[in-house]
Amino acid sequence: MVSINMSYKFFENKECRYYPCHEGLKEINCLFCYCPLYHKEDCGGNFKIVDKIKDCSDCTKPHIKSNYDLIVKLIKKEF
Repeated sequence: MVSINMSYKFFENKECRYYPCHEGLKEINCLFCYCPLYHKEDCGGNFKIVDKIKDCSDCTKPHIKSNYDLIVKLIKKEF
C-alpha cells in the first residue's frame, strides 16, 4: 500500500493490456513504463543490444518502487 504523501512516486496500472510487463515482481511501478533512461548509452539497467537496438525487456529497474528517487536523480543529472 502506498501512502498518500508518496503516491506521486508509484502508480500501478493493472488495467493495462501489457500488465504485467515483467514477471517476478510483486509490485510494478508503471510510472516509468517507457524508461526515461532508454536514450542513455549506459543507463545502469539490465539491457542487451539486439540487431543494433537496445532491448530492455529483461530490465525491471524503472518498475521497482524504491528506484523512483534514483531514476529522478539520473534524469536531473542530464540538465
